[in-house]
Amino acid sequence: MTTSSILTPPASIPAPARRGDAGGARLTFGRILDAEWTKIRTVRSTVWTLASLFVVSVGLTALICLAAAGDLGEAGNDEPVGAFVTWGLMFGQIAALVLGILVATSEYASGMIRTTLAAAPRRWSVLAAKATVVTGLLLVLGTLTAFASFLAGNYFLDREGIGLSLGDGDVLRAMFGGGLYVAVLGVFGLALGSLMRHTAGAVTVGITLIFVVGNLVNLVPGAFGEWLTKLMPGNAGSAIANVESFNPDLLEPWTGFAVFAGETALLLAIAGWLFSKRDA
Repeated sequence: MTTSSILTPPASIPAPARRGDAGGARLTFGRILDAEWTKIRTVRSTVWTLASLFVVSVGLTALICLAAAGDLGEAGNDEPVGAFVTWGLMFGQIAALVLGILVATSEYASGMIRTTLAAAPRRWSVLAAKATVVTGLLLVLGTLTAFASFLAGNYFLDREGIGLSLGDGDVLRAMFGGGLYVAVLGVFGLALGSLMRHTAGAVTVGITLIFVVGNLVNLVPGAFGEWLTKLMPGNAGSAIANVESFNPDLLEPWTGFAVFAGETALLLAIAGWLFSKRDA
């Protein structure tokens, strides 16, 4: 061995990447958010689910207004006309719920959740990024859907002389409220999917809570039954998406939405706590 080889310093060894780093770059919330956005927009089920939300809501609103416009225009009819211009959202909201559930459960079904958590170990950040993406996507589409439903349904009401304008009463509130409602409903589905980690089970429980139990609690007698009806997630949240309600005994739109948002936040907090504790 020569003297020069002994004195030559060894090549520098790169320091190992810290946990949470990707390719030497610090893993920020923005990077996690970008990853979740990429996942949701490249999955085919997202396109079909969002298309269902739009088509079902607008199509059913147009059909119900076409069928009911004549009767609503008759003298003495006391049906709330404003309740019909976003009527289809009653069924389109199922798609928003399902989308939120799929964002959580599809990764468990495919095993992708292990890859996600290996790349981004901070579980609360992962859940927050999923909630942010779901909220933003459904807020935009829900608002567009509410406006399209109004235009489609109001066309037939106008022909009977009972149409509404965007400046009437609570019309604009209902248009933007439709976006708010389906956005929070999507996060509700995300929380439910994170809790149950099974698509069919979470969809069944979600639809049961929103549609079945929300109507069945009407059968509970007395003031307790009345308050249960008001506080059920679908009943409390959907009022903000309606110009008028078929049930005048529900909470006021903004009050009901605040209750629904609080229920969703609580469910998401429970889901996040379990998500941080359970194995993938």
